[in-house]
Amino acid sequence: MTSPYDNHALDLRNDPNFFALLTGSYKRIVGCALIEDGQGPDWLYRHAPFVVLAHNTLPDPRFIYANRTAQNCLEYSWDEFIMLPSRLSAEQPDQAERQRLLDAVTRNGFVDNGRGLRVAKSGRRFWVENFTVWQLIDETGKRLGQAAIFSFWRDA
Repeated sequence: MTSPYDNHALDLRNDPNFFALLTGSYKRIVGCALIEDGQGPDWLYRHAPFVVLAHNTLPDPRFIYANRTAQNCLEYSWDEFIMLPSRLSAEQPDQAERQRLLDAVTRNGFVDNGRGLRVAKSGRRFWVENFTVWQLIDETGKRLGQAAIFSFWRDA
């Protein structure tokens, strides 16, 4: 089963349908609001002070969304991000741990208070703490990917 978000050519930066999926699934699955009322897709992409990332459902998932804070943190441009397999956000030795986390998200709907070692484009390694990863599930129950947010990171 494919997802419409498996097409990496889509520009989801300000897409209202993707924004509704991202914020709606977070609210349904995690149980609280991702953003405050009145903050829309442009705010989330350009101004949110926290990282928001999402990947699709391909066998080797690719990023489909990375807000500006994510781009700054991981040092990739939008065009680079949407071509990047999400596994490459962790170094090879850390990819198995990352995959176990994503498998837990698939089973449980979300994981909260996560911690992991990640790598930026330059090779800079950093710790991400207190992150949340959740399933992107539309209102019909179709799984369309996974997303993550975090506000705190520090160089390793």
